[in-house]
Amino acid sequence: MSRVRRVAVTSPQTRLAHARRQARGRWRQPRLRAADAQRASELYRAQRRRGIPALVLIFALLLGLPAVFAVFPGLDSVRLWGIPLSWLMIAVLPYPAMALLARWQLRRAERLEDDP
Repeated sequence: MSRVRRVAVTSPQTRLAHARRQARGRWRQPRLRAADAQRASELYRAQRRRGIPALVLIFALLLGLPAVFAVFPGLDSVRLWGIPLSWLMIAVLPYPAMALLARWQLRRAERLEDDP
């Protein structure tokens, strides 16, 4: 029985990336000037502080839904387009809410970056 030779198949982008890596040598993280490094560090801390409310709201949304269902068990009997409202709340509500929270957080982070 003859053995079939295995051939590695890669995309042109992968081959190009490998060729660049070999041609350029080792990548090094760029060094910032002291003032820029200080600004980046302050910006990082400020954005982390500003991210806490968005994170709390996401957790409240996701962990609060079961609490809503426990407090209002009648939501299972309410139907919208033949689907129980509780199912719609689990399947549909979180995604637009998380997208809006992400957009809100992104705008807040960008405002911090724009401030001198």
